Amino acid sequence: MIRKIIHIDEEKCNGCGVCAEACHEGAIGMVNGKAKLLRDDYCDGLGDCLPACPTGAITFTEREAAAYNEAAVLANKQQKATQSAPLPCGCPGSQSRSLHREEEVCRREDDTPIASQLSQWPVQIKLVPVNAPYFDGAKLLIAADCSAYAYGDFHRRFIKGHITLVGCPKLDGVDYSQKLTEIIRNNDIQSVTIVRMEVPCCGGLEQAAKQALQNSGKFIPWQVVTISTDGRILE
Repeated sequence: MIRKIIHIDEEKCNGCGVCAEACHEGAIGMVNGKAKLLRDDYCDGLGDCLPACPTGAITFTEREAAAYNEAAVLANKQQKATQSAPLPCGCPGSQSRSLHREEEVCRREDDTPIASQLSQWPVQIKLVPVNAPYFDGAKLLIAADCSAYAYGDFHRRFIKGHITLVGCPKLDGVDYSQKLTEIIRNNDIQSVTIVRMEVPCCGGLEQAAKQALQNSGKFIPWQVVTISTDGRILE
């Protein structure tokens, strides 16, 4: 049948894997570092992947294609739910997991221990799975990449007791609001703390988080903390 379906321009694709993550039907996968439409019958033609692509590599086309098969998509989702698989980028280091530490992993120069407070992996907004089990009942920390470098006590003050997501809207060149909306809407999030730098470009992270809270339709306690470039808490 002739129908609307996505087309991926391989030359424009930068291999980030965000489209594969945004595709709820599992129609897109990463092959040799490039996004690829794996099965026509998994693509519903609605285009959730289009706004997620930072390079504009995905467009709609009309061509001969198998009809969308919802039953096959649901069966595939159920199969994946029982497996622990790497994220769409294909990197084993991006596999979703919770972290449990029984002893200190590093020490100061005077040999006193320093405990990492990070409780999950990955931490990048672009890479974290929307329905990761560690989101259940989580206090969510959405932080600018630079904030942990600027504020010396970041682990104890902000990461401790939180599920941590980090990003930089200026460098990533994407709107995080859609991904954050899905995380907040689809999970039992208890609170949201946004930590940003005082520089103007960090406003994009704050705005995306606020937009996600609004779009989620939930009433969740939230706060914004601003860090100065010399490492002080301003708000």
